[in-house]
Amino acid sequence: MLTRGIRGAITLENNDKKSVREATVELLNKILEKNNIELESIAFAIFTVTSDIDADFPAKYAREYCGFENIPMMCYREMDVKDSINKCLRALICVNTTKDQKEIKHQYLKGAAILRPDINE
Repeated sequence: MLTRGIRGAITLENNDKKSVREATVELLNKILEKNNIELESIAFAIFTVTSDIDADFPAKYAREYCGFENIPMMCYREMDVKDSINKCLRALICVNTTKDQKEIKHQYLKGAAILRPDINE
């Protein structure tokens, strides 16, 4: 079994707790569903947000709404790059799996789809 990273990103409507919660839950549910991931196989999760998001921590909602209570998580601020996407939450979920790298289905939702047009369905 190997540890593989699954990436994802989603844009938020607003910088408020509700938007952070909704975006976190939507993104994580999509990553778990599309990759057929069981929570026990997740080694850790890393979240980043752009500097215009400071209403709450995505890890809080991963624990409360997605069952990540026992999964190690960290939240970070994304680099400020000129002309980059705004109100964006990104995730890196590291899982123990037998899947090949090419079988991993990264998820880029809403406005974040422009970040990886090469892999979006």
